[in-house]
Amino acid sequence: MGQVIGLLGVCLVLGVLARRSGRFPEGTAPAFNAFLLNVSLPALVLRAMHRLEFAPGLMVAAVAPWLLFGGAVLFLRLLGPRLGLSRESVTALILTAGLGNTAFVGLPMATALLGPASVAVAVVVDQLGSFMVLATLATLTAARARARSALSARTLVRKVLVFPPFQALVLALVLRPFAFPDWLEAVLQRLGDLLTPLALFIVGFQLRLQGLRPRAPALVLGLSYKLVLAPLAVLGLLTFVPGLALVVRQTTVLQIAMAPMVTAAILAAEHELDPELAVLMVGVGIPLSFLSAPLLLSLVH
Repeated sequence: MGQVIGLLGVCLVLGVLARRSGRFPEGTAPAFNAFLLNVSLPALVLRAMHRLEFAPGLMVAAVAPWLLFGGAVLFLRLLGPRLGLSRESVTALILTAGLGNTAFVGLPMATALLGPASVAVAVVVDQLGSFMVLATLATLTAARARARSALSARTLVRKVLVFPPFQALVLALVLRPFAFPDWLEAVLQRLGDLLTPLALFIVGFQLRLQGLRPRAPALVLGLSYKLVLAPLAVLGLLTFVPGLALVVRQTTVLQIAMAPMVTAAILAAEHELDPELAVLMVGVGIPLSFLSAPLLLSLVH
């Protein structure tokens, strides 16, 4: 867990230093974002979904991230405009508050706090929950918000179908009966491993804390939902599910309590949806989650 925190912190700081050094051009962030969404993330999804072993009893864990995103849409579209937030800003909050960092922070934290028994549950939350929401609902939401006019259902479906991570997801499911050769596993792993350091580097590169004060109301709204309200709501819902193992409840709540997904901020930037606010959600949310998530976990009995 200490290694994960160290990696996140170092990559964020390197991104900040890179921007201040003046050695990186202004087009650095869009170029890196395009690489991560079109190469690194699809490689990660292809490898992870192809290897996933799903147990029907874990369906509750898989559903939780879908509820998280749906709740973010309702909560933030209701309250965001009351704070005077634009459509783009509200959508940036929906993307970042509605998607959790269930892979690069969630998996190590679950292992550290709950032990090896939690890994299978955490992987299901991540792969069948967070990544599938990212590839479908989040992509649709971003595309609709970016469009200057209403998009037809056909256009929206096409945007999802041509989204590289979604294509990787479908390909992984189709190829599940066939084993990948070792060389392909190695290539996919190396490309997927680039996602965390590069994504955090770009978040740091775009992070400007001097803009924190005017963004404080929006940040409080988004992070209150992501780090507190949504995990408590999921915990309350899980109490009504009979026969649910304690480790499933604990791991699901912990994963929902994770900080905003880094890739969600990249998706917001790719669609020009208030990238500054999206980056602040990630940059502020990650350190806060190291305190809030264990506290919420202590409520699960």
